[in-house]
Amino acid sequence: MNLIIRNVFLVDPENPKVKQEGDQFPVADVSIINGKIKEIGQSLTANDAEIIEAKGFYLLPGLIDLHTHFREPGYESKETVHTGSLAALKGGFIASVSMPNTMPPCDQQSVIDNILRKAREVPYHIFPAGTISKGREGKELSEMADLRQAGIVAVSDDGDWVSDSLLMRRALEYASMLNLIVISHCEDKKLSSNGVMNEGWTSTQLGLRGIPSASEDVAVARDIELARLTGGRIHFCHLSTARAIELVRRAKAEGVRVTADVTPHHLTLTDEAVEGYNTSCKMNPPLRSKADLKALRQGLRDHIVDCIATDHAPHSAEDKMAEFDEAPFGTIGLETALAVALTELYYGEKFPLSEIVRWMSSNPAQILNLGPAFGRITKGQMANLTLVDINKTWVVAPGEIVSKSRNSCFMNRELKGKVLATVCAGKLWRYGI
Repeated sequence: MNLIIRNVFLVDPENPKVKQEGDQFPVADVSIINGKIKEIGQSLTANDAEIIEAKGFYLLPGLIDLHTHFREPGYESKETVHTGSLAALKGGFIASVSMPNTMPPCDQQSVIDNILRKAREVPYHIFPAGTISKGREGKELSEMADLRQAGIVAVSDDGDWVSDSLLMRRALEYASMLNLIVISHCEDKKLSSNGVMNEGWTSTQLGLRGIPSASEDVAVARDIELARLTGGRIHFCHLSTARAIELVRRAKAEGVRVTADVTPHHLTLTDEAVEGYNTSCKMNPPLRSKADLKALRQGLRDHIVDCIATDHAPHSAEDKMAEFDEAPFGTIGLETALAVALTELYYGEKFPLSEIVRWMSSNPAQILNLGPAFGRITKGQMANLTLVDINKTWVVAPGEIVSKSRNSCFMNRELKGKVLATVCAGKLWRYGI
């Protein structure tokens, strides 16, 4: 593919050649020849190149999601690698870490091979996570070395916290030897029990069983101590409580190898969104209090939280139409994540645009050690880019969702900031330009 993107604002927090002061970004042309970034400069030309006039628009390094559920294999009625990848591309993402809670779980090479093969057909960059334990049962370590050879970048029993402390210690030790990240879904299920939303005033008012913040805090505290003991790398996904942020803050100050992400919905919504028994607002961890939301945002400001990740969790309309107690946890998020971040953080809280790009692209690329083709706009590298009109308003509408499922907690909401095009592995995908 030959393409020239003209007169675009370049936003690249990690590129020293792209000078940025505050949110005043340089304007340049970017030429992409045979799928690679050939030049970044002024008045560029190329034979047989498609031209995108991008004056007033912003070019970002392609977004990277550290936490995506593609549901395949086993739950193809909810999502597939193909439909999930198309949803991700529309949201400006060029890569995802796929979670292993499929059926069968990602604890065998053949499952990993199949996911990667289907991703290449799109094409879309999937970096699979394998399971920590066989069958995600928390009893015996998975064959991590075999899974590493198949292509995993991390291990997780996502959806289940490894409650056996010795097993988690061994997981951190083996993962460290294999240069794998351990991703922890921190929830002590003995404490959360059969809860369906945050434990507090709203749960009492609605008559719904609550999930206490302590169920997350206890799990985070233990995993930090095991990471300290082993020297292993641990990444906490979708943190939701103020106390968890403080625990990570202290761990980082003490040199523990820990990183963390938060989701757009936990940064935006509180447990009050559940009023009316809206099952699209039932997720795990649950939406928390206003104080927790404020702490998550402060964690971003203070660089305690490293990334914004979607936890894209598709479910069929039939599943989500059940009574609140019985409906599954989860909300989709790939198509709305950037727009929510722009609406709530950039416009609402005056967070710098460069920092949002850092949390959604540069930092995930560094955590995964993906190299210069990811998280940066780098001459000579394969093009993985996101073109955005940060001023365009739009409404999240069911008919425009590309994901196979429609369970968005932001449905019918007006957002500001729209992806116009995504270049993934050198291939252009257009959305309204």
